[in-house]
Amino acid sequence: MLASSYNSVFVIFSLIVAILASYTALNMAGRVSSSRGASHRAITHTSMSSTGTSSTGMSRTGTSHTGMSYTGMSSHSKSSALWLAGGSFAMGFGIWSMHFIGMLAFSLPIPLGYDVTLTMLSLLIAIVSSAFALWLVCQHNLPGVRLGFGGLLMGSGIAAMHYTGMAAMMMTPGVVYIPWLFVLSIVIAILASWASLWIAFRLRSDSKRNTYARIGASLVMGCAIVGMHYTGMAAAQFPVGSFCGAANSGIDTKWLAVLVIVVSLAVFAIALIISMLDVRTNILATSLDRANSELLQLALHDTLTKLPNRLLLNDRLEQAINKSARERYPFAVLFMDLDGFKAVNDVYGHHTGDRLLMEVSQRILNTKRIEDTVARLGGDEFVLLIDPSAPEDAATLAQRLIDTINKPYSIAGNALNVSASIGIALFPHDGKTAHDLMINADAAMYHAKETGRNGYCFFESKMNANAHEQMQLQQELRNAVERNEFLLHYQPKMLAPKGPMIGVEALLRWQSPEHGLIQPDIFLPLAERSGLIIPIGNWVIDEACRQIRQWHDEGHTSWSVAVNLSTVQLAHASLIDVVRDALARHSLDARHLVLEVTESTAMRDAEASLEVLNRLSALGVSISIDDFGTGYSSLLYLKRLPANELKIDRGFVTELAQGNDDAAIVSAIIALGQTLDMRIVAEGVETTGQQELLTRLGCDTLQGYFLGRPMPANKLINSLAANTAMANDAVAAG
Repeated sequence: MLASSYNSVFVIFSLIVAILASYTALNMAGRVSSSRGASHRAITHTSMSSTGTSSTGMSRTGTSHTGMSYTGMSSHSKSSALWLAGGSFAMGFGIWSMHFIGMLAFSLPIPLGYDVTLTMLSLLIAIVSSAFALWLVCQHNLPGVRLGFGGLLMGSGIAAMHYTGMAAMMMTPGVVYIPWLFVLSIVIAILASWASLWIAFRLRSDSKRNTYARIGASLVMGCAIVGMHYTGMAAAQFPVGSFCGAANSGIDTKWLAVLVIVVSLAVFAIALIISMLDVRTNILATSLDRANSELLQLALHDTLTKLPNRLLLNDRLEQAINKSARERYPFAVLFMDLDGFKAVNDVYGHHTGDRLLMEVSQRILNTKRIEDTVARLGGDEFVLLIDPSAPEDAATLAQRLIDTINKPYSIAGNALNVSASIGIALFPHDGKTAHDLMINADAAMYHAKETGRNGYCFFESKMNANAHEQMQLQQELRNAVERNEFLLHYQPKMLAPKGPMIGVEALLRWQSPEHGLIQPDIFLPLAERSGLIIPIGNWVIDEACRQIRQWHDEGHTSWSVAVNLSTVQLAHASLIDVVRDALARHSLDARHLVLEVTESTAMRDAEASLEVLNRLSALGVSISIDDFGTGYSSLLYLKRLPANELKIDRGFVTELAQGNDDAAIVSAIIALGQTLDMRIVAEGVETTGQQELLTRLGCDTLQGYFLGRPMPANKLINSLAANTAMANDAVAAG
């Protein structure tokens, strides 16, 4: 046999190329897998989004906001195919390059060359085998049977590539192979293929840990491929007198050596650079996609409850209207508002209120049908879209919601209770546009509140007029603040029993250009609901201070003025500054301003009220507890409140002369107030009998129509002057 030898430099190059080929193969497997994974996610996302089903029950066909387009799906599929093709070429060329560098390291004492056709065929076999391997490891799973069969085919392919390359030498006589080494080389190829497939499948995901693992795995795989090659070469025996048929007609070995080394290294470099760039691009695209999804989530969902917001609800409503008009079936809009939520917010704070809203949202989600949509509009308002729905279905669901929400809540150790008022509007009977349906469902909800709360009402046309009146009145009220249409009337407060007058209570009136003089019981509830009570209340405090300053300048230096504070004002952060600024602006001694707070307002959030009232008292203003006896006050807190005055509710005063127990109640209230060192004021005095009895029981100050009606400031002075003249005439006549 001809003596053979190896060029150690080429042998080392062959090992380096094998390792690089292995690393490239593992990296390409990761790229193909990630592309296929993105395509699969796109398909899954699109299939889910096409029906629009989510945890919030938004079931619609053709979702426009969250669905990924089929074009995006197609681009992922194309990307996967391109990476599979490029990876197959890079991997196949790498294995083939290692083989031929190893062949070039081999030398015989005769000229050698390689047939072009067989050489190219061996390259094609390497690429096809690599493509099969990459395709196999990028499937979603790799069971043992598939791994075994795949390793067998890939190992056979690599062995075929090797021995086809050997045949390209076109030796005459032919190469003689040592059987056991020949078989061993094929076994090594198959075992190396099994190991490579398993390793590539396990390391196909892109992560920093897997990157380091790929480096180690590529060393093992490279050595296995080199081991297979040199085992096959060791099996080859060349008889004495053999010659290479491709020595003169085939590829020159020296040229081939340079070509293979340069091209293989270039292929690896290009493949790895592109792969790294793609990783960065993929990371950037993933980050942008995640950011876009988060922005979309924020734009279309409520930040607290994660329910759809008004914007997404309007889109769902439009889709439901189009679908229902086309298929001719009704759907229902349920507008729900929580009863008692504001009190929870005022007493326990916004944090507890937020947690309550989250729990209410979860109860709604658990109660509704899976195909229904629930959205939060803001505050404690929720809307449900029931598609399709007959009236009885809407009524059944509304009652279930009311029963569920009415159950007690336990939040931060507090037992809380709220209920729900629900208005129902049906398409197309109660409106053919999203705007009309929402307005009418809202009107029905307010009707449910007015008729007792904790219930539901279907919309009726007569409700619409009231809803529009309320909206119009709210807009006019907003304009009234800007146009300064408010004025104050003043009711005298008399020292018991008959005077003199020691102060006044400022009572708000609205002089509307359209409706004339509007009483506070009509517009104040609306002002509180809309938040306009803050600027209105600030104006009242300032105007009352201005007027009492004017009266002081006119000589009535002992008079004080009482101003009522609403619950919203008492809880507002600016109240202290508003009072301080008004006193300073009009150079008014604080003791001449009395702030009246109802008993229920003071007790709603007793600790918070106590802090605010103490700060007001520190300014020097007087604090009066209004409507005493009608709420559920705690004597412990009442004792701690910095109040100077206790005001008996007119309800007790009205019944005084009718022989019931009200006299005993009033006497007890007066005794309590005197014990706490408070002045006692009785309002609603309308008869001589009430005046005399209240004076006898111990009231310090009386107020009521019998003693003086509310009137503008100029008329009050004139009235007092007239009364003084009449009294003087009576004394003179006597």
